[in-house]
Amino acid sequence: MVLDFNTIYYPGRFERLIEDFFRPQPGEGRRMAFPPLNVSEDEANYYIRSEVPGMALDAVELTLTEKSLVIRGERPTEQGKYYRQERPAGFFQRVVALNVPVDRDKVRATLADGVLTVVLPKCEGCIPRKISIDVA
Repeated sequence: MVLDFNTIYYPGRFERLIEDFFRPQPGEGRRMAFPPLNVSEDEANYYIRSEVPGMALDAVELTLTEKSLVIRGERPTEQGKYYRQERPAGFFQRVVALNVPVDRDKVRATLADGVLTVVLPKCEGCIPRKISIDVA
């Protein structure tokens, strides 16, 4: 006796429709938050660089709280008939968690060539220092 399982395992139109409905669309899982940013550090500072091309200085707001840096703003919607629109418009907000203390009085920010750079100096007590060992 031969059992034919083709009818059981062959996905029909309805099953394929259900599978396609729950399958993520190409690129959907790779959406990036706007504005994209890089976080880096050196021995003395933390750097947060964010791309905000075409935005005016007064359209971006920075807020430094006890545990985070908040970058928010609004890019105006451009009017016109679009065939494709990939540049995000509207309100945005990015929150960068700061798990380390920074010297709040020396924080500075610059906007040049569409890149917002925030420099957060490390507090003096947090910078690692070398300790000399005395011979007894």
